[in-house]
Amino acid sequence: MNMKQWMGLAATALAIQPAMADTPSTSPSRLPLLIIGASYAEGKTPFNNGVAPLGGISVGLGSYLSVGQALTRNPLLPGYVINEGQAGATTFGRSNCAPGASTCGPATWDGYAVQLQKALARVAVPPNFTTYNAKYVLIMPPNDCLHADAFGVPQATTQPCSAAQINQVADRLIAVGNQAHAAGLTPIYGAMPTYKQLDLPLFRNLYGLAWVIGEADYGAMRAITSARIRSEVPGAIVLDIWKDFAHIGDGIHPTPETARRAAHIIAQSLLMMDRVR
Repeated sequence: MNMKQWMGLAATALAIQPAMADTPSTSPSRLPLLIIGASYAEGKTPFNNGVAPLGGISVGLGSYLSVGQALTRNPLLPGYVINEGQAGATTFGRSNCAPGASTCGPATWDGYAVQLQKALARVAVPPNFTTYNAKYVLIMPPNDCLHADAFGVPQATTQPCSAAQINQVADRLIAVGNQAHAAGLTPIYGAMPTYKQLDLPLFRNLYGLAWVIGEADYGAMRAITSARIRSEVPGAIVLDIWKDFAHIGDGIHPTPETARRAAHIIAQSLLMMDRVR
């Protein structure tokens, strides 16, 4: 596209903004919903120049419904979803480490800050690109501290997270929420499922992981991240979206019905927020 064509498109986009402002379609829930996160947000691993972590595989070999996908189909919402989530992601960018390898890379995952930057770019309004055609960003749980392959270094060199490292996970989740708030968006966090809703030992065995997080540390991370987000991110909302969680047989990923229920809880919350504006 040449510059003349691009300017024409930008002018058209600007011209329709006043008309859009006067219609019910610009209620926040009717605007595009931004999504960032890991496999609960998006089932595919990311490709970059033909290289992808885990060989580019997707959860369930594609037979998987993420919450991000379920939100495009929920009848309460228009289906406008900008999903920059990446299966396997952590809050920080990291390299892929093949099982048993002594080195990692070249494939990588984006961290949450980069995912959010990409999502914002999709809805940035010309000509200044400093306002956005979105009011909400959904931030789904990361892989941080869950297992030995969540550090960007060979599994043999890792160990379960300390209390300080768990708080660093909260720090990064808070930072991306504040990044969203500074851009004029309300961050909505999907809480982690409870430990007993998952079967992490099964997950470890199926995926060949050196270790997975224990129940006490998992409970601490779930409680600390939720409490600190509520306290330290202005206007943030933390939703318990995992009612009657059931997994697809791998110990961690939700069934289609579980994902649809989670999406419906999110959709209902967005509509409620419309009414209290």
